[in-house]
Formats: sequence, structure tokens, C-alpha cells
Amino acid sequence: MTELADSYRYCGAVTAEHGRTYHLATRLLPERRRAAVHSLYGFARTVDDIVDVDPGRTAGDCAAELDRIDAALRLGFTCRTAVGPDACAPEMRRVLPAFLDTVASFDIPHDYFFAFLQSMRMDVPGTAEHRAEYDTMTELRKYMYGSAVVIGLQMLPVLGTTGPLADAEPHAAALGEAFQLTNFLRDVGEDLDRGRVYLPADELGAFGVDTELLAHSRRSGTTDRRIVRALAHLISVTRSVYREAEPGIAMLDRRVQPGIRTAFVLYSRILDEIERGGYRVLDRRATVSRRNRWATALPQFARLAVPARGRVR
Repeated sequence: MTELADSYRYCGAVTAEHGRTYHLATRLLPERRRAAVHSLYGFARTVDDIVDVDPGRTAGDCAAELDRIDAALRLGFTCRTAVGPDACAPEMRRVLPAFLDTVASFDIPHDYFFAFLQSMRMDVPGTAEHRAEYDTMTELRKYMYGSAVVIGLQMLPVLGTTGPLADAEPHAAALGEAFQLTNFLRDVGEDLDRGRVYLPADELGAFGVDTELLAHSRRSGTTDRRIVRALAHLISVTRSVYREAEPGIAMLDRRVQPGIRTAFVLYSRILDEIERGGYRVLDRRATVSRRNRWATALPQFARLAVPARGRVR
């Protein structure tokens, strides 16, 4: 029991450290669901950190670690057995007890997590699946299914819905995609440093933008007008995905709606900050201020004082 409690605490700390906007939104969730969401975030964040090659870890190391995590999941999903000390990285071993408990407790489909690992392999040079760039939005969406759409889908059993789960799934999938596209727009410069460009080449090319121009702007700290136009277009595309996602919030258990609404609003405001900053995503990171985060969250806290009604599936 202590190991499990420690694992949940660790996942909460990972969420607080790396996902400030996300963590604030989860504070609006009931305690059990908040802990479950933290465990899912902790798993995804830890895997994401593993695939970011650094001076102390080669691409081969990353690929091997993904294989070890895959094996640990297959074992854990079968018998919920704790993995051995050499099974995978120490950070993942700390996450797994809470993660496996959440997956079992909320009966989350296991295929979501293997799809996630498959997309993560696409980020690792040297793997058969590796992709450094994407030619079209269609290609990018194949990556985003595993990296983002399944994140939205795995949240539904945790959050609960007021009607059939299947009715909410398209909106949850869209929300995962909207959050991911927002990340791609915010992190263009950082992703370039890792040898990746997630914004589709054909969408950029329509405005005369290519990887070479992005890299030049990253080095020089300037933002070419062609890049501005391309980013403005992609922000518009991303906002359309948020619009697809929004009706799903009302399909969730009323007790969790304030938290998801907060995440929805705060994440979409990153797009506003990119625009307000003159689209300078290549030399800085757009963020929502702490003051604005709390100004958004506090009214949602107030909504929690109203008793919830309705049956949750």
C-alpha cells in the first residue's frame, strides 16, 4: 500500500512540475479522479522525457527503454505484478504502480497505451517508425492518434460521462488533438532543436515556409512574415478542432466539467498568447500567466459548490 501511495504522490509531483496549466485544472477534480489523471499524466510525461535524446542517452538507449516499458506494461496488464529493478528506468518504476492501478480500476483499454508507445517510437531516430517531419495533416494525424487522441480517450473512463461513452469519444479525441496541436505551435523552436518539425510541410509550404526558413529564424531570433502567416493559419485550424471538442464537456459528469472546462480554456489561451507575442514561437515559449490561470480557475471552483445531479456511467 505504501508503494502505491508513494507512486500516486510522485505522479502528482510530476504533473505539478511539468504541467502547470494541466495541474491547476486537475485541482478541480474529485480526489480519486485527480489522482488517476495524475498517474496517466505521469506515465505519458515520463515516456515523453525518455524519447528526448540527451547527451547522456543515445537513440538506441531510448528505443531499448521503450521496448522495456512495452514489456513491463504487458506484464503489468496481465497480472498487475510490480516490475523488477532492471525492467525499466527508475522514473518509470516509480510511476507504474499508480498507473497500473488506475488502468485496472477504471477499466481503460490497454490498446491506447500501446498506440501511445508506437507514436513515441516515431520520435526516436533509428527506429523503423521514426519520422522527423510530416508532409500532410493526414500523416500528422496518424502520429497524433497515439500521441494525443488516445490521451483524450483514456481520460473518459476516469472522468465519467452522463450518457453512453461512445457519444463522448469523438469530442474527447478532438480535445486531445487540439491540445497536441497547441503544443506543436508553442514548441516549434524547441522541437527544431531536437531535429523535429511537427507542423505539416504542405501547410507551411503554402505560405513559402520550409524547415530551412524555420531554422534560420530560430538562429537569428527573427520571425519572417511568411512564418507569421503560416502560424496564423495553423492557429485557425487548431481553433476549429477546439470547436469540435467543446460539446463533449457537457457530456461529462457534472462534477468534473469545471476542471475540464478550465483546461480547455487555459490551453486554448496559449494560442492567444502566441498571437499577442507576435508569433515569436521560435525564440520564446508562449505561456499563460499565473494570474490569468487563477482568474480562469476560481470561477470554476465556485461552480463546485452547487450540488451535482445526474447518473454517471
